[in-house]
Amino acid sequence: MSHLIIPAVPKAPASCLDLWRQKNDRLVHQARQLARDTSPSLRRQRLAQDILEKFRGLLHTLQGLPAAVPALPLELTVTCNFIILRASLAQGFPEDLTQDIQRSLERVLETQNQLGPKLEQGLKELWNSVLHSSSLLPELLPALHCLASLQAALWLSTDHLGDLALLLQTLNGSQTEASENLLLLLKSWSSPAEMSDAPLTLQNASALRDVVLTAFAYRQGFQELITGNLPSALSSLHEAASGLCPQPMLVQVYTALGTCLRKMGSPQKALLYLTAALKVGTTWAPPLLEASRLYRQLGDTSAELESLKLLAEALSATHNPEAPKLLIEVDLLLPQPDPASPLHCGTQSQAKYLLASRCLQAGRAEEAAEHYLDLLALLLDGSEPRVGVCLNFSLMRWECVGSHFFYPLLICLGYQLSLHGSRVGKELRNGGSCHFKTLYPPPTQFSPPPSPSGPCMPELFLEAAAALIQAGRPQDALTVCEELLSRTSSLLPKMSWLQENVRKGTRKLPHCPLWVSATHLLQGQAWSQLKAPKEALSEFSQCLELLFQAVPKDKEQGSGSTYEDLYSCSDVALQQLRVAALISRGLEWVSSSQDTKALNDFLLSVQICPGNRDGSVYLLQTLKRLDRKNEATAFWREAQTHLLKEEAAWSVPLYLETYLSWLHPPNCETLLEEFQTSLLESHDL
Repeated sequence: MSHLIIPAVPKAPASCLDLWRQKNDRLVHQARQLARDTSPSLRRQRLAQDILEKFRGLLHTLQGLPAAVPALPLELTVTCNFIILRASLAQGFPEDLTQDIQRSLERVLETQNQLGPKLEQGLKELWNSVLHSSSLLPELLPALHCLASLQAALWLSTDHLGDLALLLQTLNGSQTEASENLLLLLKSWSSPAEMSDAPLTLQNASALRDVVLTAFAYRQGFQELITGNLPSALSSLHEAASGLCPQPMLVQVYTALGTCLRKMGSPQKALLYLTAALKVGTTWAPPLLEASRLYRQLGDTSAELESLKLLAEALSATHNPEAPKLLIEVDLLLPQPDPASPLHCGTQSQAKYLLASRCLQAGRAEEAAEHYLDLLALLLDGSEPRVGVCLNFSLMRWECVGSHFFYPLLICLGYQLSLHGSRVGKELRNGGSCHFKTLYPPPTQFSPPPSPSGPCMPELFLEAAAALIQAGRPQDALTVCEELLSRTSSLLPKMSWLQENVRKGTRKLPHCPLWVSATHLLQGQAWSQLKAPKEALSEFSQCLELLFQAVPKDKEQGSGSTYEDLYSCSDVALQQLRVAALISRGLEWVSSSQDTKALNDFLLSVQICPGNRDGSVYLLQTLKRLDRKNEATAFWREAQTHLLKEEAAWSVPLYLETYLSWLHPPNCETLLEEFQTSLLESHDL
């Protein structure tokens, strides 16, 4: 008997349901392993697509059979896995995914003999019927809640918040008006626990609910920040920060919290959140842009400019996008980034413009000049994609807000961000002068801008020239101006044609002559700095000749379209340009000892802009030098009421604002007081 061999009893064949469940679990394991894979993206994408097709085949097999209660938990689980993987690979929710959800709900109703006319109802009605069914088995609830969380994600991503609120109320069993707060509904939603032998899912209901909760808190916080509801924004953003934020989104949440606290008057707390955002170390641009705003508010110009330098460097870095994790993540549920968002950083060229313009406004002319030259090189040599930047020297305007490696240093409760190497635009200079013509051929025409915000390319050239003049580099400024004239000369009608139109009273296109006249104005200032009075006077005169032919926008008759606005200029800009040109030419006459000619220009400047302090002071000084005291007294009595008034805040281009600052007489107030005193003394005599 001991030598008898008893044959093994064969195992009972597994049921089809067990085989399908094993296949589902195997596919889930493969997807999870692939999510950790670091293989090339194309191979990874192909393998993920293969898993998706196997899920699709398994789902078709299950749905090809009559709906049955024992198979429904597996069928719903396979449906959820298929939707999760497909949405992840598509980086969004394709429209036909709603059909998969609807088909699953109909299958649930089929098992309860409740289908009938429900087929004609929408998703909202189907969910209501399924969740209110009295014969719904408990073992079906975990898979059904997982499907409901996918429906919640889909409705949130498509902005169907009303339908989402009704679904959450049904899941929570609350139908009162007080339960309409989506954030509270999401937080109170508790999904049933899964059975130990339940089929595997890529993401269970609880994980998906947390994703939806974080996405909604993120979205609501940003909306309230934009609308100015700061306490509510702070609460929602804190909720988002404590959720399942991936690192790039966590950077934005921390930055938004810093923005919110800055606006609420808590700069030190804001700095702590910006520090946290920088330490996350994935996307540095948003916290750097907000840091520059914060430092500007605090009056720390050095730290502000250092942040802008780092911002430009961060935007120049190339980041390899992370491979999808084959799961539903928070960013899939959010709309595309809005350029109007306070966290929108724009492009590298926009950051460089913000840096250059702020240096110019802060009086750092040498730095501004280098940054402007660097920016012009970047725009003209095509070294970055033209996102919101001018192609072929077009007039497209851009919004500006605002080192590949940097380290935030916390010093005295604030940052000092240090820059390790920066790209300086040397391409535009050769021997100290810019030679654009040999590097970049001029285009044939301009294009109208799509929006009125930000500077156009000609104004960018003018700002660069102004920065070079202020930095004591007049020869470089002349080269920049010559390049601008070469690119705008084809748009400037012949002078005879202009004069004929003036005589006929027909309408002109004056905006391009405004740029050209401003260019001549800056050239005149550059020649004056080079001690070349003849050339300076010629440029100032040519500038004035063009300016007195331009028509203010307010005086034009037209439809007011974007294209028409392009070729017009505001009253203020035209007035201030004329005043600047007259004062500049008058000062050149004074330096040439031709006070009589200077007097005419100064007098005309105060007639164009009564009460202009600069023109008035120069006029009084000239009258005094010419010993025309009676005229000086008469002018003073007439003008002092205007001079006592506070000057209005003009909205003029930055290059013109910079130029006007050069014309302020030194010790203007002292000179006016001395003249007032001498006038009173002569009156007493």
